[in-house]
Amino acid sequence: MAPKRRLHFTLSLVILLCFLLGGFAGSGTHLTAAPADDPYSPKDVTRVFTKMLATVEQNAAEKVDMDKAIYDGALPGMMRTLDPHSNFFDPKEFALLREDQEGHYFGVGMEVTTRNGKTVVIAPFPGSPAWKAGLRPGDTIFSVNDKPTANLNTTEVADLLKGPRGTQVKVVVLREGTADYLTFSVVRDEISRKSVSDAFWLRPGVAFVKVLSFGEITDQELAQSLRNLGEDNIKGLVLDLRGNPGGLLNTGVGTADHFLPKGAVIVSQHGRASPEKIYTAYNGNHGRDYSMVVIVDRMSASAAEIVSGALQDHDRALILGETTFGKGLVQTVYTLPEQTALALTTAHFYTPSGRLIQRDYSKLSYFDYYNVRTENLRNTADVKTTDSGRTVYGGGGITPDEEYKAQPMDRLQSQLYRNGLFSFTGNYFASHNVKLPQGWMPDDQVLNALHDYLTKNNYTFTGAEWSKDHDWIKRYLTKEMYVWAFNKDESDKVFAQTDPEVAQAIEALPRAQALEEKALKVISQRAAAHK
Repeated sequence: MAPKRRLHFTLSLVILLCFLLGGFAGSGTHLTAAPADDPYSPKDVTRVFTKMLATVEQNAAEKVDMDKAIYDGALPGMMRTLDPHSNFFDPKEFALLREDQEGHYFGVGMEVTTRNGKTVVIAPFPGSPAWKAGLRPGDTIFSVNDKPTANLNTTEVADLLKGPRGTQVKVVVLREGTADYLTFSVVRDEISRKSVSDAFWLRPGVAFVKVLSFGEITDQELAQSLRNLGEDNIKGLVLDLRGNPGGLLNTGVGTADHFLPKGAVIVSQHGRASPEKIYTAYNGNHGRDYSMVVIVDRMSASAAEIVSGALQDHDRALILGETTFGKGLVQTVYTLPEQTALALTTAHFYTPSGRLIQRDYSKLSYFDYYNVRTENLRNTADVKTTDSGRTVYGGGGITPDEEYKAQPMDRLQSQLYRNGLFSFTGNYFASHNVKLPQGWMPDDQVLNALHDYLTKNNYTFTGAEWSKDHDWIKRYLTKEMYVWAFNKDESDKVFAQTDPEVAQAIEALPRAQALEEKALKVISQRAAAHK
């Protein structure tokens, strides 16, 4: 961006942000100026900012990248003074945000990562151009369109692989077991990234579905996934929201709507300059009242907490796992000039019982807010009850009805998770011409081969560690080998089927049913008492 254009754009942004932070109403398109008693008018701020920019650009000891100073420093820094979730998006970040929300982009369709300084294919997406062209897990990407990938990070490599639909990209890889480089010509296409996994049966009558995030059509994807399975045959459902960071409030509402009776309150929101808005189930569950267990963890946040909070408050599901993240702030995204955007916190959301589950961040650094968790953050002043009269609290996320706390990885597990299982699997398929059957699980011969491979490649562990971690190793090795032998979807499926937390969720389904039955009885009694 040219200096004059950059300065003009920056000043426009500063003025616009001053108006935004001074207050807004309605949909966010009506802006109001700062109040008369405000000592800093937009004109004053603009004058100070202009002088500061000019002083830095002219007098700094080293030449300053002003775009970096503005985009990475001034504008994000301004938003960080508000709360942990308000943010400024430069053009690239805003494009990625839209990709995540829309659930699609144009490229080749594969997941890559950096291992030992090299870019490696983790998994091509099933049916993607990369998969059809023959790229496979473990391929080390040497170049993209003749540009070497050495010293590039995964984002930079991903940017090279993306491009207009129908265009070709040349990908050169090195594959274990081959003597020379392999060259693939891949035609870019639209890559759809599902936010909901395919539902499947854990056992007769008991279904499982995982929601990864809440994009623009997540509620529709969920309904279709359950419909494809045969929802009318479901007696119990395990809904997995672990690791779900949230997303769009509307599709969180739509997801909860699918499981609650028509008219049930799902969530409400209001803020300083926005009136209260109550979201209720519009379509409802059409009488489907199968028992439900929702699995959450400390990374389940935002829209995932809207869903789990609504189902908990109405006693529609038993919540299993860890206390969730605790994000009860609602952001409105405002588009700004030059393909930039502002995500501004405009309201708080409240579960149906009226609790605010936002964690207190007033005395924390943002690093600690995101990375350091203290247990029992419930707000004892924010006490509410569910439909059946159970006590629930605000203040620190959604507290599960039954706790399940995964054990942290030990030394051997960490080594294997980081690289050991991935490296062994690549070596195994390069040296074994085998086709694994569906339902395959590693036997003692495969596990012994893994043990020998790790020993030869200087992984350090004791016999006691190997014995202690035997079940964990078998499960995670199965997950890795399914990616290579089948695809990532099949890998995720077998991983869920062997998950001890999912097994506990299945065991909890009768208790979930009892919760719902009690709530329905209490509601019926209240209705009779008011006649």
